[in-house]
Amino acid sequence: MSGRVTTTVAELRELLASDRPPVVLDVRWALGDPHGRDHYTAAHVPGAVYVDLDRELAGPPSPEGGRHPLPDLADLQAAARSWGVRDGRPVVVYDDLGNTAAARAWWLLRWARVAEVTLLDGALGAWRAAGLPLESGPGAPEPGDVVLGPGALPVTDTDGAAQLAVTGLLLDARAGERYRGEQEPVDPRAGHIPGAVSAPTGENLAADGTFLPAEVLRKRFEDRGAGDATAIGVYCGSGVTAAHQIAALAIAGFDAALFPGSWSAWSADPARPAATGPLPS
Repeated sequence: MSGRVTTTVAELRELLASDRPPVVLDVRWALGDPHGRDHYTAAHVPGAVYVDLDRELAGPPSPEGGRHPLPDLADLQAAARSWGVRDGRPVVVYDDLGNTAAARAWWLLRWARVAEVTLLDGALGAWRAAGLPLESGPGAPEPGDVVLGPGALPVTDTDGAAQLAVTGLLLDARAGERYRGEQEPVDPRAGHIPGAVSAPTGENLAADGTFLPAEVLRKRFEDRGAGDATAIGVYCGSGVTAAHQIAALAIAGFDAALFPGSWSAWSADPARPAATGPLPS
């Protein structure tokens, strides 16, 4: 994957004051919290545009596609234009959760051939910690003209994920207790895809919510087999935090495919086996 993955708070501040300011997207979303727009309206980076993950960064849920399938390209293009995304204009994305939700927008726009998309390292917390101003209100972006095209980043399906677990490396980005099958708050069954290796997304981040250094991330993924893998895939519950894992892998120097249906699609198919416990199989 080419191009930078992150932008620092200091860099974003300079970009916003430049003659080529980026489009800033606020993806305020968390599992079980339906009030993302309210959080955005109360306080956001000046000029940022709210992005609705459930409605704009995903298609309609289904057992086959999972809880957050990829959106139709035409719908994504219409949404991106409503956010003000223009050809040749950089995009910076953030949330208030270590970018574990914002990474979905980062991945989708990269997948759709938007070249300059980065995550605000440390997310909104880093902006606040720097003492920088916030604004409130609904926002009023000028419409953009971006033209999207699919396929710039690799994607895999249910069969492909099963194959990667055998012949490559399939990483499970969910929390360890969900991987082990000790709890499952939202999906039909507990457990993990047989052969998948646990690599919780939260372990990509330092205590302040920024990504760990590239060399630390590289060792983390090499310890899980990335250095020897012929191909890497990532899944999570519904293809959201898996995008964050792909960002971390990119910082570490590895390319990886996203399984958008993730565990929500796999576990909905009774013909697909589920493994439990701390080991892949």
